[in-house]
Amino acid sequence: MKKCLALAVALCLALTALTGCGGGARELEKVTLCEVTHSIFYAPQYVALAKSFFTEEGIEVELSNGGGADKVMSAVLSGSVDIGFAGPEASIYVYNEGKEDYTEVFAQMTRCDGSFLVGREKAEDFTWASLAGSHILPGRKGGVPYMAFEYALRKNGLDPAADVLLDNSVQFDNMTGAFLGGTGDYVTMFEPTASSVEAEGKGYIVASVGEEAGEMPYTAYFAKKSFIAENADLIQRFTNAIYKGQQWVAQHSAEEIAEAVKDSFPDTDPALLVSAIQRYKDIGAYSTDPVLTKESFDLLQTVMTEAGELTQTAPHDKIVNNTFAEKAAANG
Repeated sequence: MKKCLALAVALCLALTALTGCGGGARELEKVTLCEVTHSIFYAPQYVALAKSFFTEEGIEVELSNGGGADKVMSAVLSGSVDIGFAGPEASIYVYNEGKEDYTEVFAQMTRCDGSFLVGREKAEDFTWASLAGSHILPGRKGGVPYMAFEYALRKNGLDPAADVLLDNSVQFDNMTGAFLGGTGDYVTMFEPTASSVEAEGKGYIVASVGEEAGEMPYTAYFAKKSFIAENADLIQRFTNAIYKGQQWVAQHSAEEIAEAVKDSFPDTDPALLVSAIQRYKDIGAYSTDPVLTKESFDLLQTVMTEAGELTQTAPHDKIVNNTFAEKAAANG
């Protein structure tokens, strides 16, 4: 009898985080999250899901793919989803429109452009100047991928409006299909799509847009100001899980990360997944904490202004709420 009692007590203590001796399993709080696209560029998020970091924080994530920052923002503003995951530029646009319940960015995920320029021919000695006269599919005009690409062109002496044809008539989700169907000389692709296309011999990675454009807040989590105010504890726990994912990615190899997130990319060859992750680690794409600094935010607005997409800058302390990110990082 004593052995049975001891076993029951031990089992109860072991499951305290998820169950109670007198009740059922702890109920997780569901959060609906819409991501701009599905890419290994967001490895820390998928690690947080795979390693149960969200579960540890009492959260169940319902993930959907918005297929573009504008669509993600529309879903957040309409209340269709709780949290959006896209470029911070979407929140700047909304704030400048004068919306009272605008969105606040509360956690940064990536700190440079994650797209790679893919061409139809191998280019061992590629130079950005060689793009002059080319037909390129760079994404949606007004989006950070498009603006970062323009910024990279300008850094290399090219006028985006005169020296190349930037074709924004193709929707973000359809760019790869359009390129494979014969449209354009070059296209920007995220991983693991870029590596997959290259492995099939249908295109070749010639440059990293992020490496050329430099560091800027590229992808982040945001929610309506009212939602954050009413769910501060939830936002903190969500940010804690993201930070755990970021730290795990920083401390592990591409092979270990690929193994952890493979279920999020079931149709991707494991070797391609490893190479894609290593590419992102090599250019320092993954943020190691979720804090979005004023310096990088100001650079983003400079890029947007040079692209002709921003006539009025937005204050960092209105768009960015670092309260949760700073607390997550401070608590380790």
